Formats: sequence, C-alpha cells, structure tokens
Amino acid sequence: MSSLTSAARPADPLTQWFELALKTHEMLLSSGSVIRMRTERIAKAGLVPSADDLAEFQLMGQEKLAAASESGLAMARQWHSSHLSLANRVLQQWVQSTTAFFSLAGSVTPAQAAANSDAFVQSAAGTVDAASRFPDIAARIAHDGLEPIHAAATSNERRLSELAS
Repeated sequence: MSSLTSAARPADPLTQWFELALKTHEMLLSSGSVIRMRTERIAKAGLVPSADDLAEFQLMGQEKLAAASESGLAMARQWHSSHLSLANRVLQQWVQSTTAFFSLAGSVTPAQAAANSDAFVQSAAGTVDAASRFPDIAARIAHDGLEPIHAAATSNERRLSELAS
C-alpha cells in the first residue's frame, strides 16, 4: 500500500491532524491485512508448524516490541525537544509581559501610557501565539510515535503479500 501522506509536515495544525488521521487509517488497513495473513498461516500450520512458520511466529513478537520501543523513543524525543523549546518561549513571553505591564503601570503621561499599552498588547498576543503551539506539538509527537508502527505494518503487508503469492 502506498503512503497517503507526504514526508514534510505542514505548518497548519489542522492539516497535520488530518494527515495523521490518514496515516493512521493506512496503518490500520495494513494491520488488518497482516493480522488476516498471519492468522491464516497459524491456522494452516496447525499443531506441527514448520521451521519457517516458527520463524515467522517469532518475528511477529519481535517486530511488535521493536516498533513499540521505537515509537515510545520517538515520542519521548519529540516531547523533550518541543518541551524545552516551548518552555523557553513561554519564559520569554512571561518576562516580556511582566516588563510591559510594569512599564504601563509606571506611565506618567498619556503618550507613555499609549506606547506602553501597545507593548503590553503585543506581548499578550505573543503569549497567545506561544499557547497556540500546543496543537502543533501534540500532532508532531503523535506523528513521530505513529511512524515506526506505520512503517512496520506497511512493510509487513508488502512482505507477507509477496510470500502469499
């Protein structure tokens, strides 16, 4: 099954979540095919499986553990890098907002108050922008976590389809 999604991640969080849903759908279709083919193989093997059957059955467990480990590591890596980046940005916004607030509070003339209120509003907009990064970060974490599982499911489907034919 060919990939339904592009390699590059779009900047729009809605598009990211849509592409993640497509990739999840593709992975689920591949998984269903793999489960069907492996279940048929187990049923055909019966009580006395061949050496090839035993090797395939063992491979099933190893692949699941490898994909799950890789998925967890990818999500942790993405969360860690995103967390540090976002924490740094939130801290910067907090300092800017605090500075802008105290500048506004210390305004003596109406002209100073107008200038300082503009700085405060811009700082507040920056805080909203920083908070709007959460959906993007969550989509990236989910995408990175799905990638190894998707890769294993789709490659297994291709490999088992070739063996069956």
